[in-house]
Amino acid sequence: MSEESDLYFRQIAVGEMANLVYLVGSRSTGEALVVDPAWSVDALADQAEADEMKIVGALVTHYHQDHIGGSIFGMEIEGLERFMERCPGPIHVQKLEAEGVAKVSGIPRGEFREHSGGDTIELGGVKIRLLHTPGHTPGSQCFLVEEEGQPSQLVSGDTLFLGSCGRVDLPGSDPEQMYESLNGTLRKLPDETLVFPGHLYSEEAHSTMGEQKATNPFLRVANLDMFLQFMGA
Repeated sequence: MSEESDLYFRQIAVGEMANLVYLVGSRSTGEALVVDPAWSVDALADQAEADEMKIVGALVTHYHQDHIGGSIFGMEIEGLERFMERCPGPIHVQKLEAEGVAKVSGIPRGEFREHSGGDTIELGGVKIRLLHTPGHTPGSQCFLVEEEGQPSQLVSGDTLFLGSCGRVDLPGSDPEQMYESLNGTLRKLPDETLVFPGHLYSEEAHSTMGEQKATNPFLRVANLDMFLQFMGA
């Protein structure tokens, strides 16, 4: 980001499943949101405080335990419940994901702020556009962070990884929806858009949409039938 940028953006590796968590906010307002607060909630809050930023809410990509907390593979993962204790503020979820988030986190659905695809959240000169990208789960969403005069940044959760995409063989997954999310929604973003995934499954921690369009096989398929064959669906 240039010196003129208002964007506050941190990518932080957490946990035992190669998760990447993000702090996104406005330097001029001193406010930030956490994307998928899990594993190390207090450490995330401490980092924001060290950066002189106040966490004012959370953004949830999808309901899986490694992103919002809960029990998985014999592990108890700290998540949204601890987040609400440490950083009271709205938890922004896609409306189709709200039931799943409530079930996994144990937090009543009424505590969430439910969104539709295309909704935006603004912090100072930073706009966060919520993109509904079903496929991995019914209400998976990505966050397009926009600032005038700067390249946009896509926080892609478990929809788009660098060189691959999210699984479609889990409960609630849908390979046809994943195809449309990747090739009908994300592929339309400008080549200069920076891509920040929900897991570090590659050597690099970020990329560009142009590079992914050129090299990611899941963005290079010619049609749905080819995609389904490629996914083994």
